[in-house]
Amino acid sequence: MDLMKEKFAKLLLGEDMSGSGKGVPSALALSNAVTNLAASVFGEQRKLEPMAPDRKGRWKREVGWLLSVADHIVEFVAKKQVLDNGTEMEVMGTQQRRDLQANIPALRKLDTMLLDYLDNFKERNEFWYVKRDSCSESENEERSDEKWWIPIVKVPPGGLSKTSRGWLLHQKELVNQVLKAAMAINANCLMEMSIPDTYIDTLPKNGRASLGDALYRIITDVEFDPDDFLSTVDLTSEHKILDLKDRIEASVIIWNRKVHNKDGKSSWGSAVSQEKREQFEERAQTLLLIIKHRFPGIPQSTLDIAKIQENRDVGFALLESYSRVLESLAFNVMSRIEDVIQADNLAREKAKKNAPPAADPAAGRRGPQEAGGDDDDQSKTTLLDFMGWTGDSEGKNDDASPPPPPELPAQDDGRLMKLPNIMTNLKQTYMDKLDFLSGNRSPSGRH
Repeated sequence: MDLMKEKFAKLLLGEDMSGSGKGVPSALALSNAVTNLAASVFGEQRKLEPMAPDRKGRWKREVGWLLSVADHIVEFVAKKQVLDNGTEMEVMGTQQRRDLQANIPALRKLDTMLLDYLDNFKERNEFWYVKRDSCSESENEERSDEKWWIPIVKVPPGGLSKTSRGWLLHQKELVNQVLKAAMAINANCLMEMSIPDTYIDTLPKNGRASLGDALYRIITDVEFDPDDFLSTVDLTSEHKILDLKDRIEASVIIWNRKVHNKDGKSSWGSAVSQEKREQFEERAQTLLLIIKHRFPGIPQSTLDIAKIQENRDVGFALLESYSRVLESLAFNVMSRIEDVIQADNLAREKAKKNAPPAADPAAGRRGPQEAGGDDDDQSKTTLLDFMGWTGDSEGKNDDASPPPPPELPAQDDGRLMKLPNIMTNLKQTYMDKLDFLSGNRSPSGRH
């Protein structure tokens, strides 16, 4: 109870403990409270293992306190009321705001699903974690140095079993569905927030100035392809991805304001028509959507930060912060699963390199043929002799029964077995070649 009083006191004071009224707005204070709570609880989740009971209990308890504010955010709706005399009349009543009524239960469900997915790793013992100090230098070099704070995952020398790897990929797909749902709610909430004037004042004059000449020519080309656009830019680091996202978002705002003439300037003197601006805006929106789904773990853009800081709607603050922390948790769980899959791939490749070379199965089949090739009498016997056919076609019998096979000398007994072997061997060798060619053309697994 004392902890709850302390938290709500900070919210009422706007994080200004002096009480002088210089604190942040209540919406931002609530958003910061959800963010800080998630950082303190989920910041220690560096392995694929169930959350500690104390941390899980703290998360459920305190996030429930913060979300209880949404129960008192209401809107007026028309309701029918029946009086004592049976007369129906329409009155105005209150109910929870529709966006909160739809999204808060959905986010709670996603929250529960993520914690349950972590609990599923309790009985999984085919992989384990070790500290980086206990690993050799070669093992450390195989892992990315960008995750230096994450312990190294270890798998058996031959890799994971087929069942365990399939189960792991299934868990990754489940977490990915949670990630997509949280991203959709967060993106929709940010879209509903108004763009602050402080951000608009920092925008350049036009979209060309925001994107640059090279990117502007690509995005305004007649044959525009989003994949070609992204292939021409450098996306090797998180900073470069975020910079590209900021420039595209700025150009979208500029084009949108010019289409609706919100900048107060006449469009008669502009060289770009309204239809072209709308087309450019749609292309930029498509690029933003691709970037968000291709790089889900990048930080918030300048526009998103400005919206969150200047937001005054407490309901939006709750939805945005709660969906954002769930999105971050789902992304971290997916990253830990991908670390295990990467370790499994490395173990499989190492086992494949260290395996002894397999013997050629066709060599044993060629041996008897090559050994039998020294027989001088074998070259004298033809296929026509073996089948009992002669070159004289007029000497055939009138009855349907085939002529008796010619008597072969005793040394030719082995030839009756060698000739079928030759035909079978040729057929199998051809099929082996087809299998070899088709095996080379089959695509390899991604992971």
